[in-house]
Amino acid sequence: MRKRVGVFQNQVVARIIVLNVKIDGSLVSNLIANQFPDLGSLPVMAIKKQGHDNRTFRLGDELTVRLPSHPSYADAVQKEATALEALEGHLSVAVPKVFGLGGPCDAYPLPWSIRYWLAGETWENTQVLDKNSLARSLAEILVELRSAPADISLSAGKHSFYRGCHPSVYSDEVMECLKRMGDPSKAKQCLKVWQRGMVSAWSVDPVWFHGDVAVGNVLMKGDVVSALIDFGACGVGDPACDLTIAWTYFDAAARQHFREAVKVDDDTWYRARAWGLWKALVSIYGLSSSDTEGVQARALSEILNDDT
Repeated sequence: MRKRVGVFQNQVVARIIVLNVKIDGSLVSNLIANQFPDLGSLPVMAIKKQGHDNRTFRLGDELTVRLPSHPSYADAVQKEATALEALEGHLSVAVPKVFGLGGPCDAYPLPWSIRYWLAGETWENTQVLDKNSLARSLAEILVELRSAPADISLSAGKHSFYRGCHPSVYSDEVMECLKRMGDPSKAKQCLKVWQRGMVSAWSVDPVWFHGDVAVGNVLMKGDVVSALIDFGACGVGDPACDLTIAWTYFDAAARQHFREAVKVDDDTWYRARAWGLWKALVSIYGLSSSDTEGVQARALSEILNDDT
């Protein structure tokens, strides 16, 4: 199928929206019928594991439809399309390609997109046999991402939820979590990690970052990465935010392989650890989505026990 540029590509939602819409297959079929009528005969099916920021549906065999789940994620639709076009051909793994962009309407008041389907299993659905190989593979892709020509129009900020900025942007939240902790000794450990990440900044040209390197956004082939997906929080800035996976899902041995292969200086590594600390704390202590599966609790333990 050829790429389609939707007629609503440059349309901006200028009003405040409260999204009170059931995002299901019926809605998607309606949107397709009205805005991409030549695709209207294709079957629509929700994917089994949905993300937080978007709801995703298969559209036939070759396409997917992504709809923001909340107005705060709407700006990412056009931004992500711009980023994916800029990154095309600069990575040795696949990234999503945009087929077309849909626009807000009475049935659904936000922009949305149609992508080409990328085959493969996500990291979270794959049994990784060699974590060291995976750590090196992922690190090499992040090095490639940093090396791609940067689009300064996508400089880190609100659109990336401040990923790519300095982690100090979330200092107030970290301090609030430490107040809630109820364990002075542990709070002191956390504060030491946080302060170590505050004493440096990215001091060279800004580079691409993904913004949400997580097990649901990495497609695998065996023990190596085959694709990166979900660039909704991407941008250009400090890549430290992309390294938090080192504590979230890698053990100490794999983390060392990752650190060596990702080729960042110690200061960037410490800012990355500060990013990981922030995410763990806000999840555990009620300032963000809850840590229902204990991932962030384990990450916090890894962060506090990592004295490298």
